Amino acid sequence: MFTAFFYYLRSTDLNVSINEWLSLMEALDQGLCKNLTDFYQLCRAVLIKSESDYDKFDVAFAEFFKNIKSYEEIPDEIWQWLNKELPDDLPPPKGDLFFEEKPLEKIMSLLKERIKEQKEEHHGGNYWIGTQGTSFFGHSGYHPGGIRIGGESRHQSAVKIAGERRFRDFRKDTTLNIRHFQMAFRKLRELSSRVDAPKTELDLDETVQQTCNNAGLLKIVWERPRVNTIKLLLFMDSDGSMWPYSELCNQLFQAAHQSNHFKDLKVYYFHNCIYEHLYKDPTCTRNRWVDTEWVFNNYDSEYRLILVGDANMAPSELMKPGGNVELGLYNKVPGIDWLRRIRKHYPRSIWLNPIPKDHWPYKRGAFTINKISEIFPMFDLTLDGLEGGIRKLKAPR
Repeated sequence: MFTAFFYYLRSTDLNVSINEWLSLMEALDQGLCKNLTDFYQLCRAVLIKSESDYDKFDVAFAEFFKNIKSYEEIPDEIWQWLNKELPDDLPPPKGDLFFEEKPLEKIMSLLKERIKEQKEEHHGGNYWIGTQGTSFFGHSGYHPGGIRIGGESRHQSAVKIAGERRFRDFRKDTTLNIRHFQMAFRKLRELSSRVDAPKTELDLDETVQQTCNNAGLLKIVWERPRVNTIKLLLFMDSDGSMWPYSELCNQLFQAAHQSNHFKDLKVYYFHNCIYEHLYKDPTCTRNRWVDTEWVFNNYDSEYRLILVGDANMAPSELMKPGGNVELGLYNKVPGIDWLRRIRKHYPRSIWLNPIPKDHWPYKRGAFTINKISEIFPMFDLTLDGLEGGIRKLKAPR
């Protein structure tokens, strides 16, 4: 089974090496695992290198071991009994207490029997799963060789723990939320200039580094405040095939507007591709626009540019004159030429695509996605993609 588990982890894109697997086998040989929960925790500690992969591991573990039955799987009814408020009128145990020692295998066998036999809650006593007693099983009582069930350190099965997916938000490929966008925009602030003023701003990264160098004793580092010098243009695709991603794009829009890290922020909209006009609002209403040439003339190349869109359109919309799908509008210059001009004018520009990157070669619109990605560095809207895009915007021309 363990060999099959190794190959199953590898099939889920978890980078588990042979050396790590041999280390796990050595730990098993040394008896570090007594049950499936121990095995789950040991696997995660030895095999998984980054917390961003914890959720992938939990999904794989829960799926592979889903049919494994464990004595640790306590029925919900017993959990309800154990989680009730404790009675306060039980007398303490009296006299000399004798605690029989039993091997773990025997204790787990007894637990299985108690689960089958028990029909009601118990407090005190030395036999049932309960509270405030001297039984092998329960909480808030006493038995030096017992197993805590419930209370503050509730005992759960490994499969149930994995199934909770407590590390879902640590994933690098997770769907973004407004907090992720805010943190990404904050990184652009590093490009701002320091003013000649007293050092009154906490330098968090350097504080962490100096504290580590100081053997863990806190050493606070202060820095001069920054002046916002970053100017940002945001061009967003609106309507049509972008409807499924409207909430995600709205979060990006809100994060940009709420950010105080920019000297200037301008937002314009387009539908599928950019031609002679950019719109002032997401409805892309005719005559509520500015000329694309006007944007070139009024916002210089010092602006960073983020384009947001799925790049999914008919090839003619991108490649041909007259490809504009808006009724009554005819573009003499193909959209791809406009995009090339934009890229030339704003060399520090990126394209954020809400379609997952691994879908780009197969998605309807793969041709136009590929063509546009040849012009702009394209990143998907995942945590990894957003971080990669911001790094690109921070790079020199």
